[in-house]
Amino acid sequence: MRRAAVIGAVVLCALAVPAPAFARPEGAREACRITDPAVTEASGLAALPGGGYLVENDSNPEPSRTRLFFLGPDCKVTRSVGYPTTARDPEDLAVGRDGTVWIADIGDNSPLTGGSGKRRDTIALWTLAPGAKSMKIHRLRYPDGTPRDAEALMIDGSGRPVIVTKDPSGQVFRLDTPLPTDNAEGAPLTAVGRFEAAHTGTSNPWGFLGEGFVTGAAVSPDGTRAVVRTYADAYEFDVPDGDVAKAITTGTPRVTPLPDEPQGEAIAYTPDGRDFLTVSDQPGPVSILRYTVRRPEPSPTPVVSSPAAAPKPSPGAVAAAGPDERGKVALLTGVFVVVTIGLVAGVARRARRRSSGPV
Repeated sequence: MRRAAVIGAVVLCALAVPAPAFARPEGAREACRITDPAVTEASGLAALPGGGYLVENDSNPEPSRTRLFFLGPDCKVTRSVGYPTTARDPEDLAVGRDGTVWIADIGDNSPLTGGSGKRRDTIALWTLAPGAKSMKIHRLRYPDGTPRDAEALMIDGSGRPVIVTKDPSGQVFRLDTPLPTDNAEGAPLTAVGRFEAAHTGTSNPWGFLGEGFVTGAAVSPDGTRAVVRTYADAYEFDVPDGDVAKAITTGTPRVTPLPDEPQGEAIAYTPDGRDFLTVSDQPGPVSILRYTVRRPEPSPTPVVSSPAAAPKPSPGAVAAAGPDERGKVALLTGVFVVVTIGLVAGVARRARRRSSGPV
């Protein structure tokens, strides 16, 4: 019964959100193929500025093999870094503007989604500073204490972690207090709002459910854009002021389909910020895919030449004019008012016609 209720709620959420307009990408092409058997079930991805990639695997039969992997441009492992203690369920990674690597140990599957039934009281972020040999842990908690499953992490322009939960209409949380280190009690997150996925119809292994589940996120290298992905699509937002949480909860996205990925749970930007990179969470060899993203070209600013304004007669001049002059002024004023009202009415009619068209 509980499973049916959850599925019913998911259906209602998927049907309630209107589908935005989007253009299909030119298609994905393979950047490289990961064949190292140590890299299994990759759920986080980032591109390195000098070439190559970072990936992290979210699970392994042997916990010590759950690691952060550095890959070359050919996807071959160049080195890896382990966790000082066992990581529970790493699901995403991000690279801050200062080069710090952040790993989001935030997965928490419920029994309905294959979990063990023992939910976690705190989640964790791991950081690897540039040049450091070991990671630091930072424990966080949701403000109401309710466990949540999440797979998406972003670092905003102020260096604050932003987490989006996996459920449809994913909740967005941000750390607004100083980042604690090696803490036992989780620092409270702030609830910011919701990210709204749409019913796009993009083909994916999970059908309409896959259109809503949030599985990854990233911020562009220059910090001006952010992307949140589901199993089906990528939603890109402009971030004009560095406030990622505000952008993804109030902005209008551009939607790029990511059709038929086996289990797409990671997304990243290329170092130049032009394209998306994705990878699927699955065992065995897996490809890093590259999508060419179509973005609208900036519209040129039209140059409008303003005619020279006619000098306005002063009240004294109008009062001093004779009957014929005062009549001409009144007539011209009346014509101006009528024309203005007509223009306003015409604009209003056109607006009503546009708003009453098909949705």
